[in-house]
Amino acid sequence: MAREITERADMCDEKGRLTKNSIGWARHPLFNCNLSGSFLRKKKWNYWCVTSPEFLFSVTISHLDYAAVVFVYVLDLQNLSFQEQTTLVPFGFGCRMPVEVNASVKFEGKQMAISFEEKGDSTSIHVHCPHFSGKDKPLVADVQVERPEGHESINVVVPWSETRFQFTSKQTALPAAGTVHWNGKEYIFKSNNAFGCLDFGRGIWPYHSTWNWAQAAGVVNGRSVGLNFGGQWTDGTGQTENGIVVDSRLSKINEDIIWDYDSSNYMKPWTLRTDRTDQVLLTFQPLFERKAATNAWIIRSAVHQMIGTFNGYIRTNEGETIMIESFVGWAEDHEASW
Repeated sequence: MAREITERADMCDEKGRLTKNSIGWARHPLFNCNLSGSFLRKKKWNYWCVTSPEFLFSVTISHLDYAAVVFVYVLDLQNLSFQEQTTLVPFGFGCRMPVEVNASVKFEGKQMAISFEEKGDSTSIHVHCPHFSGKDKPLVADVQVERPEGHESINVVVPWSETRFQFTSKQTALPAAGTVHWNGKEYIFKSNNAFGCLDFGRGIWPYHSTWNWAQAAGVVNGRSVGLNFGGQWTDGTGQTENGIVVDSRLSKINEDIIWDYDSSNYMKPWTLRTDRTDQVLLTFQPLFERKAATNAWIIRSAVHQMIGTFNGYIRTNEGETIMIESFVGWAEDHEASW
């Protein structure tokens, strides 16, 4: 069983190698991501996505050592209208990524200005893209994501070797409120049915990687419920990023998830289930396929991010069964050479 970490830990030693005492998982982001060396292999990102039954809004600031890749996308879940904008900055000039999870990040460029302002118990997300949907059609977002007191999350150091490793903090089921102005319409997030998800990543990666990721959140009988599942990239490491957060309390799942989907037709239903027990059994019905392909210089990436709804059941580590009905979220298949 993967080791639970309860005290702060440095991820790397003075030579930039992975420290053994940081390998494991924690309920809170206790890790200092003090990456060094390994030029071109360091990967850092802060990905935010906010969902409601009507709308999805996502914004990412990432630094891949040889470039910063910053992108914003939105999806109207009622009519499936979609828009995405990406900017790439060679060598990431002007893009600084902090080592701590709950630290502010910002990016300012001609195509977009983005800030993730940390306030301790919340994150304020501000985005301005002056020409998002055309010459005179901006996107403006002001969203505040709350972090309830004591809210637990999935924080894992994944060791491929002492020189290749990743820290991920997946924070799900965070109440969100605010507005997104896009394409002449105002979309309103309300904290009773809108949730933010943070994917914070810091690591030293091999050049070629593949992974699955699924996340969703919703309300069941007045209780907030968040789901996070991963696959492929953690295989053989002894670690997983799988977990369930119910009313801010984490049930960490240390077994793998079996992913069943048709890569020749991603719009067919997916099935996710735990491989040794019956703790998770979910069907995912895609509504929209976001395809994101990058082929620039030495960066090649192919993403099939399916946005849709989850149905089925989960069980907490205490044995409580929770039925999942029409939770908005996503499941993705990603291959990257970066």
